[in-house]
Amino acid sequence: MSRTSEITRNTAETDISIKVNLDGSGDYKIETGNGMFDHLLAQISRHGLIDLEISAKGDTHVGWHHLVEDTAIVLGKSFKEAVGEGRGIVRMGHTFVPLDEALVLTVIDYSGRGYSIIDSPLTESDLGDLPSDLIRHFMETFAREGGFNLHLTVMAGMNNHHIAEASFKSIARSLKTALSFDPRQGENIASTKGTISD
Repeated sequence: MSRTSEITRNTAETDISIKVNLDGSGDYKIETGNGMFDHLLAQISRHGLIDLEISAKGDTHVGWHHLVEDTAIVLGKSFKEAVGEGRGIVRMGHTFVPLDEALVLTVIDYSGRGYSIIDSPLTESDLGDLPSDLIRHFMETFAREGGFNLHLTVMAGMNNHHIAEASFKSIARSLKTALSFDPRQGENIASTKGTISD
């Protein structure tokens, strides 16, 4: 079973193309025009062992909001399409990730219901030209469009770069666990409803 997707979304504000392979090896090619955003997205690929190709262009002369938000929309839809019915997946995953003084806990339930609680004290320093609030907005939009429940709590940290990077690594590791196959599930779906896609 191939767990891949390829989605392109063109609007008057952005042009986003994303390819996802959930069963990859962590290879990525990411070009958004924002170095810090590229760096954070790369963590999802490398630490989730998910192959990603992301090309994002847009009206960045008005700021990074449209491009970051629309990338999250397309990435979430791509994950949702690749997961499909979710037969055999573990469904839930949690990960503590440290990076120097930073420590982040992420818990994911790939339930088909997009929801998020993000407890992250990011401020504006050490993030290049990526506004800190857009990091939170990306996570919220990714979870909503991807159809998964995301709880992220920063347990410790002072350096914004460390906090942001640990957060994306933690999301990646939790997704890797949640989307891995449980051999005891077989073709079953981990839900008493019998579905996580409807």
